[in-house]
Amino acid sequence: MCAHELVLGKTIDFITGETLVDTIDERARQKIARYLVEEKGYLKSDIEVRREIALTVDGNKGIARVDFVIWIAGKAFMIIVFGPGSLVSRERSTVAAARLIASYEVPFAVVTNGQAAEVLETRSGKVIAEGLENIPSKAEALRKLETRTFERLSEKRLEKEKRILYAFDVLAKCECDEFTCNLY
Repeated sequence: MCAHELVLGKTIDFITGETLVDTIDERARQKIARYLVEEKGYLKSDIEVRREIALTVDGNKGIARVDFVIWIAGKAFMIIVFGPGSLVSRERSTVAAARLIASYEVPFAVVTNGQAAEVLETRSGKVIAEGLENIPSKAEALRKLETRTFERLSEKRLEKEKRILYAFDVLAKCECDEFTCNLY
């Protein structure tokens, strides 16, 4: 078992009230959830947690997970993906998830390790801000929503995004977890 997966008991999910396995990673996710509500002004009802994306690539199936989907005025406005360690290694898969999570391209994607964060503009895939403090607040999201279009990607592009997400979040996770866990 990896250090970040060490089971510390049970915890209550801040957003849903569900009982969850308490790990170091889950504690970081709960801290992010509290930050979104207490500092960024989102309602718990604006936040969907643990959203799964079912992927099928060349007949192979897998599941990718987005930690938080932020909903504003009935639209998925932003996703947040948590993972310990380096952020840059998760940028591309996080953008792919933002392009696949809804029937349209979600405007913003955030990758965070709980201490640092990168805010990415999904259409370009570029980092537009760094730091947890630069995650858009609800008020900022409402303003940004006025100028955003929610466009559907072509089937060809969606297939490419599925392959990217599958490679980064399904295949690589299986291989890396086995390697990383053997290091401890």
